[in-house]
Amino acid sequence: MPSTLIGPCEFREEIRKSRFITFAAPISSPADAQAFIEQNSDLNATHNCWAWKLGAQYRSTDDGEPGGTAGRPILAAIEAQDFDQVVVLVIRWYGGIQLGTGGLARAYGGGANKCLQQAERLPLVNRVLLHFDCTFSELTLVKLRLAELNGLVQDEQFTAVGVDLSVGLGPDHIQTFQRQLSDISRGRIVLREDDAE
Repeated sequence: MPSTLIGPCEFREEIRKSRFITFAAPISSPADAQAFIEQNSDLNATHNCWAWKLGAQYRSTDDGEPGGTAGRPILAAIEAQDFDQVVVLVIRWYGGIQLGTGGLARAYGGGANKCLQQAERLPLVNRVLLHFDCTFSELTLVKLRLAELNGLVQDEQFTAVGVDLSVGLGPDHIQTFQRQLSDISRGRIVLREDDAE
């Protein structure tokens, strides 16, 4: 089952006088990935190489290293460990000793692998998209129950009388959540189902 990261993590190592720092984090959109890369890149470093994977979407860059020696090995590390919705950035400060193309691929891919291996995983659940509305006073309790079932708020629209919510929830938890919503709203809230996300 694919996993994402619970939170950001990092790994540092030195290989033949070059310093490498690997940062990884969970993402929910390509914009998240780009923002993470921009915030964590070091413009004083020799190279800022990265890769991200989000479902069927992925991107990577070698940032000046020989083609295929950095971005692709980082992406391969993400896929080899069955991660999804993850960005990995590996920063290198050149130490004066050439590593060769094989050495570079091992350094970048290895740093990404070690960083992800030590990170805490969160299994990705196939969620069903559900819609319902609740009152302002019910919202806090609704969100609490949703979080307890590992559900996600996909969208919330505030109206004059309450909140229209779209949430993603694992199929096994839908009946439990409907019961909880009925208890909270005295039977008024009814879930409407969409296609699986």
